[in-house]
Amino acid sequence: MQYLNQQWYIRAQDENDLTFLKLMTKQTLNAPLLRAENLSWGPPNQDDLVFANVALRVDAGEKIILVGPSGSGKSTLLRCLMGLEPRRGARVWWRGNRVDASSMRVFRQRAAFVQQHPTAVADTVGENMDFARQMARELDAPERALDADAQRALFEQLGLAHIDNARRFDALSVGEQQRVCLVRALIGQPDLLLLDEPTSALDPERVEQVEKLLLDYVDAAPGQRALIWISHHPAQIERVGTRVLNMAPWDATAKMTSL
Repeated sequence: MQYLNQQWYIRAQDENDLTFLKLMTKQTLNAPLLRAENLSWGPPNQDDLVFANVALRVDAGEKIILVGPSGSGKSTLLRCLMGLEPRRGARVWWRGNRVDASSMRVFRQRAAFVQQHPTAVADTVGENMDFARQMARELDAPERALDADAQRALFEQLGLAHIDNARRFDALSVGEQQRVCLVRALIGQPDLLLLDEPTSALDPERVEQVEKLLLDYVDAAPGQRALIWISHHPAQIERVGTRVLNMAPWDATAKMTSL
């Protein structure tokens, strides 16, 4: 298993520092927002793996860009982190607490996943927002849910002011759907955003609006929030990322996928 130096070892000056800093990280520093070990995935009922033994650490304040060739498993990795795909023995911790079947509910209260292809959970825009608020209430976090005024402010920031709650989701353009899904994800004010190419259908002006909104969102709560963003665009990677992870193809010889 391999950890990037900046994930585990924290500004190690040379190889001699690694053991001490690793020990210090485990024992004395604040727990990361998210830590995962041994993340592996392959098609169901097949022995072949798309990625194997991935280790990941996400600290508060980070804006991590996940890159890699098509088919390397970037989207599936995010789905595994959210518990939407089987993890094959992986271990995941949220703020130092193990995420398992009994604690997945708490984790999903604090993390939001935005898929590349917009998906509705209800017929109208307003019903999609109400669904997000209801989820926050069911997860014992009603105070975190943004109200209608805050939702409308987000719509205005993203160029959606012309869309009212009565509009059918399937009547929107793909770009509008992407932005509505982003707002829906923010309704519960999550601490971790997992974003799968959230600007893939947007023009440059809208891309800039989304980037600003999401970066400001993370920065607005120092020490509390972070994001992982899948992107294929070099300029966006440069603008957004504080750290870039490259999802290299699985190396069967090394029996791991390097990040």
